[in-house]
Amino acid sequence: MSEAFDAAALANVATRALRAYDPGHDLPALRQRFGAALVELGSNENPLGPSPRALDAIRAAMADVWRYPDPHGSTLKAAIAARHGVDAAQIALGNGSHELLMVIAQCFADAKTSVVFSEFGFAVFPIATAAAGARAIRMPALARDHASMPFGHDLPAMAAAITADTRIVYLANPNNPTGTWFDGVALDAFLAQVPPTTLVVVDEAYAEYVTAPTWRSALHLLADHPNLIVTRTFSKAYALAGLRVGYAMSSRSVIGVIERLRESFNVNALALAAAQAALGDDAQVAATREWNAAEREWLAARLRERGLRVLPSQTNFLLVDFARDAAPIEAALFARGVIVRPMAGYGLPECLRISVGSRAESLRLLDGLP
Repeated sequence: MSEAFDAAALANVATRALRAYDPGHDLPALRQRFGAALVELGSNENPLGPSPRALDAIRAAMADVWRYPDPHGSTLKAAIAARHGVDAAQIALGNGSHELLMVIAQCFADAKTSVVFSEFGFAVFPIATAAAGARAIRMPALARDHASMPFGHDLPAMAAAITADTRIVYLANPNNPTGTWFDGVALDAFLAQVPPTTLVVVDEAYAEYVTAPTWRSALHLLADHPNLIVTRTFSKAYALAGLRVGYAMSSRSVIGVIERLRESFNVNALALAAAQAALGDDAQVAATREWNAAEREWLAARLRERGLRVLPSQTNFLLVDFARDAAPIEAALFARGVIVRPMAGYGLPECLRISVGSRAESLRLLDGLP
């Protein structure tokens, strides 16, 4: 052929408008470059690692790795159902909650519908919207100088933005990358304004880290709102990010639609076994939450001592506002093998997102700040 083949010209309209997801730095290459000296504080991983029960379950499951996994994930669903007081038919499993957030849009949104999400919300929300070809309604977040929750979701404004063609509203509580959250009263008021023809997706990926007494999971509202979907993951507090397993809970009707599109065998056998074991280790999760809260506050205090603005957080990371272009700061840390997440892609070029690491890692971070 005389001309280069351009597959993009053959892609559908929605795909042509997409850009590939940017995972940040090439961490495998950096691990080779820096070795044990690398400090990874850009991906919100749990440095304490998974439950020993999960590791034992992985070892046991490896004997049957030549077999296909349970396509329904029945035993894991049963464990999740018992934990959260729902029926197994109200649960869909995903290759991480990321997959489920994408599948929800593919199931329910299209070029004739709109999707509402917040400025500075989780990056997957606009990607899922674009992949479905839907019209994005991106609502401004609360102001930078908001008294209690700068950059948080403006729920009243988001409710007012819903139109007759709005099929999905995406929320994250707590939110990535800001760390902000909203309380149960605000969520109740929001859901009361949403029509039954609009699905409300509340991503609770960081729920297990929350210590704020006013925060409340959306799970207790499922029975009253069949259009509500709650997503969770085993990647964060359960420290199983490398296995990729998450879940969605909703009404049987909603889950039934998701199951039509969900890939068979989308969660591998090792992940199914590890997630079930991790879910049963309440002591490990409690210890993780306590440790993270203490280290989060210690790191926030040290950063504030340097005159930096640290946003309130109920997650395992902090959003730090340097009040100037943060790119040179990120570059200086990178040169020393300390990886953090730049926020320019979110429209926050003055900010860096910094995961809560071990005390030694936090000290390396502080020592590397210019």
